[in-house]
Amino acid sequence: GKSKSRVSLDPKKEQVVAKDGQPANIAAQTFTFRELAAATKNFRPESLLGEGGFGRVYKGRLESTGQVVAVKQLDRNGLQGNREFLVEVLMLSLLHHPNLVNLIGYCADGDQRLLVYEFMPLGSLEDHLHDLPPDKEPLDWNTRMKIAAGAAKGLEYLHDKANPPVIYRDLKSSNILLDEGFHPKLSDFGLAKLGPVGDKTHVSTRVMGTYGYCAPEYAMTGQLTLKSDVYSFGVVFLELITGRKAIDNTRAPGEHNLVAWVSY
Repeated sequence: GKSKSRVSLDPKKEQVVAKDGQPANIAAQTFTFRELAAATKNFRPESLLGEGGFGRVYKGRLESTGQVVAVKQLDRNGLQGNREFLVEVLMLSLLHHPNLVNLIGYCADGDQRLLVYEFMPLGSLEDHLHDLPPDKEPLDWNTRMKIAAGAAKGLEYLHDKANPPVIYRDLKSSNILLDEGFHPKLSDFGLAKLGPVGDKTHVSTRVMGTYGYCAPEYAMTGQLTLKSDVYSFGVVFLELITGRKAIDNTRAPGEHNLVAWVSY
């Protein structure tokens, strides 16, 4: 039956956090800061893949195995850094699906917080949709639909197979990473939240997420449901179909917001 295939995220069963606050009982490897500095050649600018609200991502190669990885270094001054770091390590250690990015390990030396993922050679969906260099071919229709279907499968796993369900809360084109053959994987689980259980329909929380992708009822009330993710998926789907950004302030008035423009 369906219940058997569910993934348990019950911390009481998993004993997810040890007494010293370090994640425990999880498959992710621990790395020293020195190992990750070596992997990224001391976080040199040429290794930088991108920057986000929570820190920087570098391309690296693990000296122990030769594996190419992406190393996310969280901003040590970030207000939420530590909490997001723990959430991400726990979520990605307990959740495994072909359409979720693989967490290889983490580093929590001193005040350093780093996450090590499998490297996604084709970057993010956003890279292939917007501001393309002249020599880059736009994605063909079949590839767009393949990416949408894969992202939907990842979301379905979080909503239907995880127990309690996981609300991703940050679905957007920059968080859909692409492996060889444009195989999509959801990444960045720092904002993920355990969903409602029993008779509850929502969990109440501080509004987080990205403007343009955020479901209006969640933005207004702070009541988070699985449908909040479905709304964000709809926005990504519109991006895939129209080639427009979710929010684009360079366009004419009335066309800044993709959902508003499509609904008009």
